Amino acid sequence: MGQDEVVVGLDIGTTKVCAIIAQLTPEGEPKVVGVGVSPSEGVRRGVVVDMDKTVQAVQKAVQEAELMAGLKVEAVYLGIAGEHLASFNSRGVIAVGGDQHEIEAGDKARVIEAARAVAIPFDRQVLHVLPQEYSVDDQDGIRDPVGMCSIRLETTVHIATAAATAIQNLTRGVERAGLKARGIYLESLASSRAVLEEEELEMGVCLVDLGGGTTSLAVFYQGSVRHSAVIGLGGQSLTSDIAICLRTSWSHAEKIKCGWGAARVYGIGQEEVVEVPGIARRQPQRVPRRELASIIEARMEEILGMVGDELSRSGCAEHLSAGVVLSGGGALLEGAAEQAELLLGLPVRLGAPRELQGMSERLAGPAYATAAGLVLMGAQELEYEGGCGGTEEAQSSSVVGRAIEWLKKQV
Repeated sequence: MGQDEVVVGLDIGTTKVCAIIAQLTPEGEPKVVGVGVSPSEGVRRGVVVDMDKTVQAVQKAVQEAELMAGLKVEAVYLGIAGEHLASFNSRGVIAVGGDQHEIEAGDKARVIEAARAVAIPFDRQVLHVLPQEYSVDDQDGIRDPVGMCSIRLETTVHIATAAATAIQNLTRGVERAGLKARGIYLESLASSRAVLEEEELEMGVCLVDLGGGTTSLAVFYQGSVRHSAVIGLGGQSLTSDIAICLRTSWSHAEKIKCGWGAARVYGIGQEEVVEVPGIARRQPQRVPRRELASIIEARMEEILGMVGDELSRSGCAEHLSAGVVLSGGGALLEGAAEQAELLLGLPVRLGAPRELQGMSERLAGPAYATAAGLVLMGAQELEYEGGCGGTEEAQSSSVVGRAIEWLKKQV
């Protein structure tokens, strides 16, 4: 099996590192053949803080996946998260030449370049340039202007940037693990690829990825990315609150959260009790589960309140006819969707990965949405490179802009 027939999604998160190996079928569809998961101790809020521990976690996860798949991998598609990420919308305009003023692929590439020609601080790097829509003279809302006649062509793009050092540390860790980073994607976009339906993308939907260290969101409307952001709170904030309030260790707090945690107090019986281990041989204590839920509920209210504030600032809240989709490990908390629906005032559902052949029950949960999405986007990127790599239009946009052709249907 050649490396061109293998796609590997590598999600280096704050709490876990997940590697999924997929083999491409003759039809170009990815089929899962190996999965590896290891605890992540070298990443904090999506950023590498201990290189050695990160390398060890990556090696362990990849080796586990390789053993299951029975093959050796060389390159991976990476997800990136963290508070250092920033995004904004930019507009570009060009004049269309030629006798007939017919818009060609080269004009489309030029207007995208005009839109991305903005001042970026030297310590930041552009990750993605995602076209939203085009305007042909005075006609707005054009999906694909190629072939139309116009004197002036405009476009609005969504530009995502990241701290250059964060990208370097992430890729350095992968390289030290003996791998090559074939592509880097925003984790929110990767998760969106795995869990969102096309109808939601058109109607307007917000993907909220409740990760271990951060909460990422991406807003889609009329098939395009309209807004993306990262909030510096996640599942580890819940664990920390439990450890402090119940006076137990971090590891015990994590187990209690996963086994007994709930995102809201409503619906929990008065008689339910949780046993909390003591620290340093102290006696365990029995705590009402409602008390545990109240600790989690307070932090979830803060996180979801910040999501709501971000949506209000973006001006996209009125376009979310399809509501919100929750993914990430935090979405597994009992009552998470109900609490989000109550606080955001929008319909909410849990997002589980789809479309991957050979996907076991282990991968069917929201916690694996990012890794699954990286595989799907990587498979599409390989298909794109094989079909039209090297053309002028192929060079006109970012890796992710091409990889989400499934969404835009315009390249």
